[in-house]
Amino acid sequence: MLTKLKHKNHKGGISVAKTYKDLREFLATLEAEGQLVRIKDEVMPEPDIASAGRAASSMKNGPAVLFEKVKGYKYSVVTNVHGSWPNHALMMGMPKDTPVKEQFFELNRRWDKYPVPPNIVKREDAPCKENVIDKDINLFEVLPLYRINDQDGGFFISKASVVTADPDEPGNFDKLNVGTYRIQVKDKDRIGIQALAMHDIAVQLEKAERKNEKVPIAIALGNNPLVTFMASTPIGYSQNEYEFVGALQDGVPIDIVKADLSDHLYVPAGSEVILEGYIEPRVRECEGPFGEFPGSYSGARNQCVVRITRITHRTNPIFENLYLGIPWTEIDYLMALNTSVPLYKQIKEGFPELVALNAMYMHGHVAIISTKCRYGGYGKGIAFRLLSTPHGMPYTKIVIVVDEFVDPFNLEQVMWALASRVKPDKDVAIIPNCPGMPLDPSSYPAGMHTKMIIDATTPVPPEPNPRAVELLEPPAKTAEYDAIIRELLKNI
Repeated sequence: MLTKLKHKNHKGGISVAKTYKDLREFLATLEAEGQLVRIKDEVMPEPDIASAGRAASSMKNGPAVLFEKVKGYKYSVVTNVHGSWPNHALMMGMPKDTPVKEQFFELNRRWDKYPVPPNIVKREDAPCKENVIDKDINLFEVLPLYRINDQDGGFFISKASVVTADPDEPGNFDKLNVGTYRIQVKDKDRIGIQALAMHDIAVQLEKAERKNEKVPIAIALGNNPLVTFMASTPIGYSQNEYEFVGALQDGVPIDIVKADLSDHLYVPAGSEVILEGYIEPRVRECEGPFGEFPGSYSGARNQCVVRITRITHRTNPIFENLYLGIPWTEIDYLMALNTSVPLYKQIKEGFPELVALNAMYMHGHVAIISTKCRYGGYGKGIAFRLLSTPHGMPYTKIVIVVDEFVDPFNLEQVMWALASRVKPDKDVAIIPNCPGMPLDPSSYPAGMHTKMIIDATTPVPPEPNPRAVELLEPPAKTAEYDAIIRELLKNI
């Protein structure tokens, strides 16, 4: 694997976007841009930290919130780091007032720079290795733990980047998985981790348990914001998240370092904390309930268990966690465009008429497709394609298809399309007994669902259109006055 990484070359252009080596550099930028606030007074872990996360994410252009002193703990906590569109734009090195649609297309542009191989640094050059704990492991001494929502079944880590490898090909860097999975602290050195069947870690776990083998694991906390972004992005099983981070950094490789306990695992060099250990084979314990991204408690299920045997961390580590609640909260901003762009890429290959795709709602449970229709029924056909993608199959339950001139990120325009284009008995399709997301409270039984397609496109032949209409066009100098008004607003 090391040989492969050394000899891969990237031929992308020179980066012009600002990039960050670690969480600390990003927090400094957020603070300089007025997108971070510091709470200097000592606070209680509960309910203060979660309350701040809820409040900040509910604000227009809400900031990250850094708690410098948490009662009962040694280290600081930051939340809502990704929790607004300005923060999201700054993560990409773009101006904080960049519109969402522009961020979507910039992500789409950088996506095509994949793969950008990471830079492997020596252990002594990796800040995440500054301090080592290899005996008397106690997570409560390193992490300021707290319940995120009142009825959570324990203390949860909600923003980790979990690194595992394919047991059958541990040296295959393409099959190194960096994913985000919810983690419940069970004891001072034991955690539970949710591995749902549609996730890559479940594939690896099944292979190992077939042979009754442990799965080595490294859990990175407090990361470069694009590492966290990619860890929560649905990409192919054989696509490497670190190589995507380099692409999204506009061609700048990310620094990674070999894990201490597993030669085949690599972690971000600038992480605040690294937890290392193994998943215990064929062991399941009750995990949950947990306040999840649909805005409701998930219930409890038997999930696998991890034994932590080593911790490394930066001096005075910052613990990063996020609040989950009724949308929108930080997780919705984090997973909005990183759900939309991969789906757009997959569908665009076969449907070049696709203009844009908005899957920002509850991790793609609702998706809005903007497309030109080549022939009758095209809208429903492209919706079926979305529902057959690896992510759309379990997650998406409602697909709305609109014409190419409708902006799918502008809900006023989408509602206009629904109001003016949809004939319910003709344009709404219901498909029963489909895969669903178990965490969706409307899924019954958990993991099964009904899908709905709403075709809000203008009929094209051979589909009959008995009431053809002529659309209103913007007046001739609209674009000119848009620029004039925006410039005048800057001087107010």
